[in-house]
Amino acid sequence: MKIERIAKPKAVIPTASMADIAFLLIIFFMLTTVFRKEKGLKTIQFPQAEQTQRIRKHKHLAYIWISNRGDIFVHDLPVDTAFIKRDFQQRLFEDPQLLTMIMADKRVKYKYVHMVTEALRAVKALRVSFRTDFEKK
Repeated sequence: MKIERIAKPKAVIPTASMADIAFLLIIFFMLTTVFRKEKGLKTIQFPQAEQTQRIRKHKHLAYIWISNRGDIFVHDLPVDTAFIKRDFQQRLFEDPQLLTMIMADKRVKYKYVHMVTEALRAVKALRVSFRTDFEKK
């Protein structure tokens, strides 16, 4: 007497709705992801320089904006020098190669620039650059 083997059913993953799920996930992530770029201050007039060197945007760059009235901004939020000390101390801990770009208006009083540079010096953020425009003759 011959024994018949019973064939086991193969496992099948239904792929008919796989494309729908993928598109729903793509739409979900596109709607919930926030790509925010620092806007800075639009009314700043940068000082003129006879010679300048371009610094490309990279991951080790942080910006501090100083308006002509002496308002200080980091991440588009108004801050004071105490915040700069705390924030940049944390940033330097996370990224020792941090370069701070100070974007100061050419009409700002020097005391505000001095306050910012002293706050950076207090936390040993010594890699500082000032934004200027190239003076064409």
